[in-house]
Amino acid sequence: MEDKQLPVDLVAQERARLFEDRWSAYGAHTGILDFSEQLSPQDMRRYEMFAPYDDALLEKLSPDVAVATWKADAVLFEEGSYLDLAFFVVEGTVDVFLEKHRDTAAQPIFDASRVTWEGLPRLENGENLDAKTVFLGQVERLKEKSDAGVTYLSTMDFDLPFGHVVHLGPGEIFGEIGALNGWPQSVTARAATECTLVQIRVPALRAMKQQSAAFNERVDATYRARTLATHLASTPLFYGADQASIDELAKRVSLVSCSPGEVVIRQGDPVGALYLVRSGFLKLSQAMGAGDIVVSYLSKGMTCGEVELLIEGLDGWQNTLTSVGFTELVEIKRDDFLALTGRFPAIQNRLWRAAVARIKESGHTRQHLDKADLIEFSLAKGLVQGNSILVIDLDVCTRCDDCVRGCASTHGDRPRFVREGEKYDNFLVARSCYHCEDPVCLIGCPTGAIRRANVGEVVEIDDNLCIGCGNCAKKCPYDAIVMHDTGTMWPETALPEWLRGRPRQLASKCDLCHTSEAGPACVNNCPHACAFRVSSIEEFQELLAVERA
Repeated sequence: MEDKQLPVDLVAQERARLFEDRWSAYGAHTGILDFSEQLSPQDMRRYEMFAPYDDALLEKLSPDVAVATWKADAVLFEEGSYLDLAFFVVEGTVDVFLEKHRDTAAQPIFDASRVTWEGLPRLENGENLDAKTVFLGQVERLKEKSDAGVTYLSTMDFDLPFGHVVHLGPGEIFGEIGALNGWPQSVTARAATECTLVQIRVPALRAMKQQSAAFNERVDATYRARTLATHLASTPLFYGADQASIDELAKRVSLVSCSPGEVVIRQGDPVGALYLVRSGFLKLSQAMGAGDIVVSYLSKGMTCGEVELLIEGLDGWQNTLTSVGFTELVEIKRDDFLALTGRFPAIQNRLWRAAVARIKESGHTRQHLDKADLIEFSLAKGLVQGNSILVIDLDVCTRCDDCVRGCASTHGDRPRFVREGEKYDNFLVARSCYHCEDPVCLIGCPTGAIRRANVGEVVEIDDNLCIGCGNCAKKCPYDAIVMHDTGTMWPETALPEWLRGRPRQLASKCDLCHTSEAGPACVNNCPHACAFRVSSIEEFQELLAVERA
């Protein structure tokens, strides 16, 4: 009897270890004193944020909810960490503060590669910002400001000067802004005392927002209180507006959450607001003949509606706006928009320039359908999500596969990509991880094996945690994750039980060779210099133009 009982004990130990591994961002040395087992609906109802939900939904949420006790002085996460969970304080105190960005300006809430300082005034030193991206311009401007000790961050939960600490106690939620938007955390969080925290992963957060208006309002209220005014103030659109006007506007705007493929606005609908993208992407399309063509897309910090609101006689939207992935918008009502632009003519002038540019861009795209084709291809194939996309010039490539062999030799003879994929013009977009802005492959991993590496935008897989379930490979829309047989078998103590006695598989994907000083082996080992890494549609378009020339 005792011999038969032993495997059950081992299974229980293995179950506890896997559950802790799933929830720990720091491996075995996390500062976590105690972890709950998977909670039942009755257990979850002990915490007020779960009260609005029925048992059926709580059963679905429970794999993505845990309760942890952290020891005093343990670091929950640091600035720059990518997390897919939020924290709710049950007992104790958590301190949040700035630690790493004392001497640098961090990324603002706009796409630094697409939003420019066009038309903004010169710096005090006389330098013109017109040729700079917003990010580079902001770095210079912050150096010139007397209050440069305050850093404005795109994921800032709090507008903090260095040396200032915010204390969070029971009932406070934090980390959800970065988690829901796929942004790095912008503050460091440390347990000031021993504390008990409910930890909620992104799938559960999104389900809770969708199913409960009260919870959705709570998350939005937190964003309004801690972050929204700072985001608006750091957006080029509102450059020059005084803080009082920004604060008042922040109280009046609406926050809109969009699901993948959701049509936000249809061409011809009445125009009642200006929209500012705070995360995600919007596709802009127009009717042409019997169908539609994609004329542009918007990323964070960009606006839509300025054309319709500024030009008299336009009674309806000129484009259909469709969400690409999960998108978060700030809706500024017409009356608030007109009041703000009336008070600050510089903002209206800036929007006029944006409106003219939008009209020119749409007209150019309609005349050059190859550009419309590239935008639509990039949106459909996810290139807009990508931070590092491997493209290969097929006119030069000899199919020698040195790129694949170089990748394999760097990763223990296991290649991390396939030299296949979608073709555009004479380029192959290889099935190599894009390291997306919003990586859906992270959602639903049963062990937390796939995660941000906290090195740039790199997404990696920890072989020690992977159980080879294939969930991430199924979730990846771009077939960039492959399954490999390790040549070993799962032991009889493995969980889930269906693994036992089966061949052990591992999921593999590109990790950008981030642990190597040499950089991506696929590019470095190409003998014909026909493999490239591009980080945006604009870079891909430039590469196409060079090759065509």
